[in-house]
Amino acid sequence: MDQTVVTEPDSDRVSRGRLSLVVPTYNERANIAPLIASVARVLDGLDWEIVVVDDDSPDRTFEEVRRLAAADRRIRCLRRVGRRGLSSAVIEGALAASGEVIAVMDADFQHDERILGTMYRKLRDSRADVVVATRYDGEGGVGDWNAGRQAMSRLATWVSRLVIGGRTSDPMSGFFMFRRDVLDEIVYDLSAQGYKILLDMLASARRPLRVEEVPFVFRRRAEGESKISAMVIAEYATLLVEKLSRGLVPGRFVLFCMVGSLGILVHMLALWASRAAGVAFEEGQVMATFIAMLFNFGLNNEVTYRRWRLSGSAIYGGVVAFCLVCSLGALANVSVAELALVQLGSWPLAGLSGALIGGVINFAIADNVVWQVGRRRGRARGQQPSAAAVAVDAAGGESPAR
Repeated sequence: MDQTVVTEPDSDRVSRGRLSLVVPTYNERANIAPLIASVARVLDGLDWEIVVVDDDSPDRTFEEVRRLAAADRRIRCLRRVGRRGLSSAVIEGALAASGEVIAVMDADFQHDERILGTMYRKLRDSRADVVVATRYDGEGGVGDWNAGRQAMSRLATWVSRLVIGGRTSDPMSGFFMFRRDVLDEIVYDLSAQGYKILLDMLASARRPLRVEEVPFVFRRRAEGESKISAMVIAEYATLLVEKLSRGLVPGRFVLFCMVGSLGILVHMLALWASRAAGVAFEEGQVMATFIAMLFNFGLNNEVTYRRWRLSGSAIYGGVVAFCLVCSLGALANVSVAELALVQLGSWPLAGLSGALIGGVINFAIADNVVWQVGRRRGRARGQQPSAAAVAVDAAGGESPAR
């Protein structure tokens, strides 16, 4: 029988070890130097390092980190080329870090770096696995958020408790600290998608992690633009589904189905437009089907499979392969629906059965055939976890990420 060995925290080792601060960045050039200077003042007297994980920012944030690293050996940077994502960035940064304690925070000054010392002492002096900086307990707060953003955050927090229960008042926090042992326990179970890495960690642990909290007030962004987008919300939803299903329903499958649902809308709009233009139904249906397939391929390529996005001449082969896959899925859809109608005698259930089977077949084949080219190119470029990162050493040069 599989047993999980729970090791008790070694507070003495933590107190003697290094604190590694992981800071994921994307277009944070104006913020990174002031943030590092402020963190250095706060952590004065501790053994610390900062690992900046930059997703190849167009504003060349990594160059600014390189300049800072040349003057301070405690500063390092992982420059990731060819992919983005906060959760995966944090995981790679934590794996490359050398500390017994790892903290995660943003580079935009919305997280109050002044409480890092308090968080460290609480983790060191308690039996906690994780210390969360919370906006929803004690003197914490969300600052000047409008009512809409507050409501969205409260809703997301409430929904996340379906996955992790009440272990923390702020499971959506991106500001937290944990023992390296925790990462070693759960690293293979993390989904590494989306922006809510704390939720991913708490949901992936095979034992209930012990959580302590330190309140803080969320501040206004210093420079740059917020990263909140519809894509962030979609990835959060897929993370919840994946964790609620214990990994039985992959996050990519959820995104694939969401894109397919939008494709149905595009199909109907294209069919309506063709009918309005006087095109015969049969011809309009063919045109609408092809347009919907192109739409689904394009959106899946940019969203569902953005890490292995097809580009250049590979796009043409990908479109052809995707259309063939969708044709097979449609054939399975119709066949299963007809069989279900005979067996169940209910056309809604028959239609749903056919749609589910067709969707599963479309996803399975597309995942393993259409975007395999992107995966192979990713492997050729070294885009496996940590392999594509470039570590900027203390001298300002670049070396393979450790």
